[in-house]
Amino acid sequence: MEPIWLKGARKYLGTREVKGKKHNPHILRWLALIQAAWKNDEEPWCSTFVCGVFEELGIRSARTAWARGNLKWGSPLSGPAVGCVVVFERGPKSGHVGFLVGIDRAGRLMILGGNQGDMVSIKPFPKSRVLGYRWPSGHDLPVDGTLPVVASNGKLSTNEA
Repeated sequence: MEPIWLKGARKYLGTREVKGKKHNPHILRWLALIQAAWKNDEEPWCSTFVCGVFEELGIRSARTAWARGNLKWGSPLSGPAVGCVVVFERGPKSGHVGFLVGIDRAGRLMILGGNQGDMVSIKPFPKSRVLGYRWPSGHDLPVDGTLPVVASNGKLSTNEA
């Protein structure tokens, strides 16, 4: 059974940035919820998506627009669990963050995240990029640690900025 925040995140699959002077109203709302410094969808918004989904559901998020800021939020996990927040490295100072939905047949983590190809999508990520797994404080961990196999197009995520 998926946690409520993962179900909430799924409803935004396909949500895209709007190029130019206009911006996606969902992304603008998430930016407002976390009180981000910027007010457009041209800046990185993966953490904005994760935090916005939690805030919409009344779950206190990391309230940060910076992916690595999620490493200080919630409770650390020793390994992956469906619905956990996964923080990835993206260069020496940058990062990426999203929700774990399962693994693909190659054993890569399948992440439901924002700003993956400028949209909310599910993409495979290598475990070698993981900086940490996090879970919302005060919420029961899943009992079954089995990760479902999720279909993948085989192409690793490469556009997360």
